[in-house]
Amino acid sequence: MDTQILISNITNPTLLFFLLGVIAALVKSDLEIPPGSVKFISLYLLFSIGFKGGQELAHSGLTTEIIITLIVALTLAALVPLYSFFILKRKLNVYDAGAVAAAYGSVSAVTFVAASGFLEATQVHYGGHMVAAMAMMEAPAIIIGVMLIRKFDEHKEKHQSMRYIVHDALTNGSVLMIMGSLIIGIVADTKQAEGIKPFTSDIFKGFLAVFLLDMGMVAAKRFKAFRSYGWFVTLFGLLMPPFNALLSILITSLFHIEPGNRFLIAILAASASYIAVPAAMRLAAPKADPGLYIPMALGVTFPLNITIGIPLYWWLVNNF
Repeated sequence: MDTQILISNITNPTLLFFLLGVIAALVKSDLEIPPGSVKFISLYLLFSIGFKGGQELAHSGLTTEIIITLIVALTLAALVPLYSFFILKRKLNVYDAGAVAAAYGSVSAVTFVAASGFLEATQVHYGGHMVAAMAMMEAPAIIIGVMLIRKFDEHKEKHQSMRYIVHDALTNGSVLMIMGSLIIGIVADTKQAEGIKPFTSDIFKGFLAVFLLDMGMVAAKRFKAFRSYGWFVTLFGLLMPPFNALLSILITSLFHIEPGNRFLIAILAASASYIAVPAAMRLAAPKADPGLYIPMALGVTFPLNITIGIPLYWWLVNNF
């Protein structure tokens, strides 16, 4: 692996702010980002990447590569929770296994943003349709996770209807914001869109840095909460992301897909949801422990991906 890429990623200001958040939590500092501000920033990040992706998608059109990329993304969103569930079910109950499997089948928008920032810093092109791929990967993983819980639930208790689950997955705030922004970006007039470019582009990295500062504090606090589950879940959170990334890289090597897009597919496959899935699982699988699947995604997998994962997956893309 190119050590220069690793060093460049580790010294990225946004990542350093994440580490500052971790340190702040560990030393029990009173540093705090107001919850309302964090919610606004998270919505802003989704709006910005969705709108910019829509603009790029409008310019590029619907090519064979785009269609193949979207199909691969949906396939991974369905495949990852399937085999993850059966691995997890060996040690966890059905509810927790289904929720964790859904989280790892789904995606992290913030990890995607950090990865796209890495590509921009290294001047590697990627398509706007990757935002559409990210948005499309949210719902299938949630639906499959809930279906697996239903099928293997020995108590056969009454669950929410599948129609309700699908509706909840698609109307989740984060999914709706990024999908809506993507569509607006596609239909918006290019000249008119230039008027909001300072808001969608120029201040983006600053808001991302503040958001990752808060994520660092949250991750450090929640990581402590699930240590009682033992080494199995920690190892899963550390080993499954590189495995999923490698699987996606091997699949995309079979098609003519640009390196930047292959890298982002790998990032999406490797990431785990700590926003959309918890919101859906609270309704669809209330017996699943959020003290398990949220810290796994946010306290283990997220830091792994944005520190070691990004340069590792980029190296794999260039060697496979």
